[in-house]
Amino acid sequence: MTAGPDSVPDAPHRARHYTRRHLLRSAAVLAAGLALPVGVGSCGRGSGDTTVRLAAGEAGGFYHAFALLLARAATPYDLHIDVIETAGSVDNLTMLSHGAADTALVLADSLAEDPDRPPAIGRVYENYLQLAVASTSAYHAVSDLRGARINLGAAGSGATRIGEKLLTAAGLAPSDVTRTHLPLRDAVTAVAEGRLDALLWAGGVPTAALESLRLLDLDPLAATMRDRFGYLYDPVLIPAGTYPGAPSVHTIGVANLLVAAPTLPDATVTTLTEVLLTHPDALVPAEAAGTQFLDARSLVGTGTVPLHPGAAAAYRRHHG
Repeated sequence: MTAGPDSVPDAPHRARHYTRRHLLRSAAVLAAGLALPVGVGSCGRGSGDTTVRLAAGEAGGFYHAFALLLARAATPYDLHIDVIETAGSVDNLTMLSHGAADTALVLADSLAEDPDRPPAIGRVYENYLQLAVASTSAYHAVSDLRGARINLGAAGSGATRIGEKLLTAAGLAPSDVTRTHLPLRDAVTAVAEGRLDALLWAGGVPTAALESLRLLDLDPLAATMRDRFGYLYDPVLIPAGTYPGAPSVHTIGVANLLVAAPTLPDATVTTLTEVLLTHPDALVPAEAAGTQFLDARSLVGTGTVPLHPGAAAAYRRHHG
């Protein structure tokens, strides 16, 4: 079964560069994973459940919230999902390729740049880029940030890559800003205390940690991002009142895919896909305002990323 109409353009294969911190994190999780019984279908909880390790994201973010809901919804199917907290998409792809996870949530553009391209289970929702500053900040546009101190996502998150593209689209050179890569909550604290001028977060709306900050409007940059980096970047609107007292803000959306290791058994992936298809209402985190897909038509819209055979079988059974 091929993917839907929203295609992910092929990217040239490029070498991945991992920091020592990334590799140590993956090694630690891999060591923990090796302690599990051999085979995804083994009794991971001593109850006959199939155990699947899902690389999610930071606690407090959409990835992690969605993964926890998916784990709960999968329980009646004798499918136990171990949710692994991570920094985000880049981390997740590293873990998947190292055998430290069986499934992962990833941004479509991070996946397009990954040389291994794991197969997809489905396209589940859309992340919104949120470039936030202090409520009293004098910054009102990305182009104003020349000389600023910006947190471009946690190391290992997909926001790190998107952030570089966003700055380029705004006409900022690498030397024009000072970058940091802190986890979300640390970055919010640093902005509030004046140690950082801005932070970039790719996640659902509203994200509770950002409620005390102000989002910059990215409307002028959506078309530039699409022209320069491909049509994975969608112009989207965060409605007024999504954050307390905030006006509407134009920003950029990027689709998220749930992907699987190619070696994950077809039957396990079919079961996981059944959960997505039959329990969509149970899989909507509080952060999902305006971002939730989870219907059959959008789930199969994985572009040039092929569906895992187990996922394709589930979609065929439901929709031919």
